[in-house]
Amino acid sequence: MRRLPVFFVLDCSESMVGDHLRQMEDGFQAVVRTLRGDPHALETVHLSVIAFAGVANTIVPLIEVFSFYPPKLPLGGGTSLGAALDALMAEIDRSVVKTTPNQKGDWKPLVYLFTDGHPTDDPGPAIARWNSHYARRASLIAVGIGKDTDFSVLKRLTENVILFEETREGDFSRFVNWISASVVAQSKSLGEGLDTQTLPDLDERFMKVVKDPPPALADAACVTLVGRCQKTRKPYLIKYERELQDVATLDFKFEVPIYRLAGCYPLDEDYFAWSDTRAVDLKVNTSDLIGAPGCPHCGNATAFAVCGCGKLLCINGPEEATCPWCEKQVTFTPRPASEDDGFDVRRGRG
Repeated sequence: MRRLPVFFVLDCSESMVGDHLRQMEDGFQAVVRTLRGDPHALETVHLSVIAFAGVANTIVPLIEVFSFYPPKLPLGGGTSLGAALDALMAEIDRSVVKTTPNQKGDWKPLVYLFTDGHPTDDPGPAIARWNSHYARRASLIAVGIGKDTDFSVLKRLTENVILFEETREGDFSRFVNWISASVVAQSKSLGEGLDTQTLPDLDERFMKVVKDPPPALADAACVTLVGRCQKTRKPYLIKYERELQDVATLDFKFEVPIYRLAGCYPLDEDYFAWSDTRAVDLKVNTSDLIGAPGCPHCGNATAFAVCGCGKLLCINGPEEATCPWCEKQVTFTPRPASEDDGFDVRRGRG
């Protein structure tokens, strides 16, 4: 039986923390349930998952739908799209059976690439290699989650670029149903002897084809910061999401970006293995950040205390603490009112 390989290439960078990552995991389970309920898909579809943040790895090699179990997605710093494409091409070479004079190989693979930001590596060489050697051998559908996606890069990969925006409750579930339907439609067309890509109609209330990429925005969609609990030594991620605030005077009115607290999330240690380790000096001023969370591990009042080493830790108020990063003793006191203008802290790549 000829297989229909389906590859999911998923952005697991810091900006996906919280609802986006949870929805992705829940969505996978819904897709698998749908495919298992369709006889054509159950017979032909094989799934693989490639995750990328600062690095990229195959977390589920190509396997039949019946045996596929949705994985727990990792989280890391960076959005290495070039590394993700390299991992995808290596997986296609390793897993997809080619047609030879003696046998029929697998059907043309389907690839679903999901991302919500801008590459933090140089994807140019990988994009060139994809277009030269793989673009005709696979059907790639690139999905940008939100308008802050770098659609100009995605358009260099494929004409099938889709913008997804969740504007109402239930939009993500409807989006997952569309993905399931597109895989089922392709498997059915193969079952009927038609080797053509068949995509369901887009629901334009939350999806649209990107024809002309919108200009890249100067401001990042979010600010992320990594800290450690001083009691448990476990890491956490603080996420702030961008909002535009109206500023008006007697003469003019304009909008400035601010970042409001979205949440503070516990991390596993493998976050660092999935993060881009290249040295960067990205900073944000605390005056641009609204809200300070408590520690998700021990419940300390604030997870936003900065050691002299530049790293974040949690404290429960003015006190002496041991930094879980550099192991030095640090004394925290209230900041003088004269210093309320804020200070710079290191931020993640997002």
